[in-house]
Amino acid sequence: MKQVYNFNAGPAGLPGEVMHQAQEELLDLQGTGLSVLEISHRSKEYEQINDETQQLLKELLHIPSGYEVMFVQGGASMQFAMVPINFLPAGRVASYIHSGTWSGKAIAEARKMGDTAIAASSEADHFTKVPDLHGINLHPETAYVHLTSNETIAGTQYHSFADTGEVPLIADMSSDILSRPVDVSNFAFIYAGAQKNLGPSGVTVVIAERELLSRIPAHIPDIMNYRIHANSGSLYNTPPVFAVYIVNLVLKWIRNNGGAKGMEQRNRLKADLLYSTIDQSGGFYSGLAHKDSRSLMNATFRVMNDELELQFLQEAEQNGFVGLKGHRDAGHMRASLYNAVTYEQCKALADFMVDFQQRFG
Repeated sequence: MKQVYNFNAGPAGLPGEVMHQAQEELLDLQGTGLSVLEISHRSKEYEQINDETQQLLKELLHIPSGYEVMFVQGGASMQFAMVPINFLPAGRVASYIHSGTWSGKAIAEARKMGDTAIAASSEADHFTKVPDLHGINLHPETAYVHLTSNETIAGTQYHSFADTGEVPLIADMSSDILSRPVDVSNFAFIYAGAQKNLGPSGVTVVIAERELLSRIPAHIPDIMNYRIHANSGSLYNTPPVFAVYIVNLVLKWIRNNGGAKGMEQRNRLKADLLYSTIDQSGGFYSGLAHKDSRSLMNATFRVMNDELELQFLQEAEQNGFVGLKGHRDAGHMRASLYNAVTYEQCKALADFMVDFQQRFG
């Protein structure tokens, strides 16, 4: 097979071990004679996968007992709407931290549902860093505070979080969940599309404090009601069976490779390698994000001029590096370093960058 280095921002690469296991089991899941693509979501085989996958998340994230874990659909984009539908009652205000494109999309959806306030923003800095969360002033009628833990487009990430006291803190962790340890008890609600660190697209993980779920009004349509999904064990409607199955395999791979701490150690090594290559280039490469806000998941950078940038992308593609073109909102380059990306892949990219600079710098 052609050597390919997958740095796509999502859907992202999956661990090789997971891909091989899925291939082996595709036609016969655990001796059933059926493919996971065709088993009933009401079968004991799928119920075991569903329950085990929830338990793996609880184990790996050390989720406290007062929380529910569920699987829903629609990606983070659906949660942008579902969060205010469920948790923004009339007369209250949703407070958002605006850190980039994805938090902006969440804000736009919330404004359709009710009163919304911007508690902090880094728009004045062109979203090259995360907003300062120390001493943020919340509207007195704030129903919840929402933030995006990692902005894939800008390449910025929170390395610590605000204490919002009695006000529920809600986080979109789609692009960095289980890339590092996180104290779930600091949050009332976490959601994450699976297609970066947990599996394929099609399933979204939700972690919700039961007390928060108890506040959801009864008039919300069942399919949009988080409490209904929690009470039905994520089986209210037909779930994305194959996607949950792959998440199950990925979580076992994470557990076998040191859990969240092990992932953080791997991810720091990868990020340090690429950022040091950028910083030691004498300006040939330059990072797009402020150093104190740099993401471990998405390293964004530019080449010294547009002509060389185009040449860089062409040569990178010819050498098997996939997904390095930056998002249209930011341009330039982006290397996504999710859990399944190996150090060896990052070393190959760093070596290519050094060689390219030696030839054109």
